[in-house]
Amino acid sequence: MEKKILICDDHKIFREGLRALLEKQPGVKVVGGARDGLEAVRLAKELSPDIVIMDISMPGLNGIEAARKLSKSKKSARVIALSMHNDRKYVTEIFKAGARAYLLKDSAFEELMDAIKAVSCGRFFLSAGITSIVLSDYLKGPAADPRSPFAILSAREREVLQLLAEGLRTKEISHKLALSVKTVETHRKKIMEKLGITSIAGLTRYAVKEGLVSL
Repeated sequence: MEKKILICDDHKIFREGLRALLEKQPGVKVVGGARDGLEAVRLAKELSPDIVIMDISMPGLNGIEAARKLSKSKKSARVIALSMHNDRKYVTEIFKAGARAYLLKDSAFEELMDAIKAVSCGRFFLSAGITSIVLSDYLKGPAADPRSPFAILSAREREVLQLLAEGLRTKEISHKLALSVKTVETHRKKIMEKLGITSIAGLTRYAVKEGLVSL
């Protein structure tokens, strides 16, 4: 039985290149590609893929929050995170969000196929390039950062923070997230209070530093 795969990455050339490689493999069918997290969630509902290959750094809604939304659906696709980040916090948070595998973008294609086979069988998978980093950090003890947005902010607040940092205005965020303008303004106020940051520029610097948005 073919495994249906959805590729989610904000770089079109990467999506097309990965699609070309995957479609040469037996038992694999690429059903679509998404350029951001919001589109990934929408297409996953429409196309019902078995596996979603998800970049972490995407506009609109990052891969961690997109994975979190996907994990709440009745027929949840298995998420494989494919990222340039080798920081333990990204690995930890994407697995908490429901991912089943984590690979670095400089991994060999064979590793991605191994990950697809592993998650298809209900197993977890870490690429060789990230395993030693995660184990090394784990042996050093807990690494909970009290200033991390994942520790301080709710999922919705992180979504609003990302869009604010990407330069969207209140009305644009309201439309994108299907929230009232007043609700967005309330979220913004709470975010600033929780982080102790009083300006959009400060929120943007914080979001970039924490990897919620890319420069």
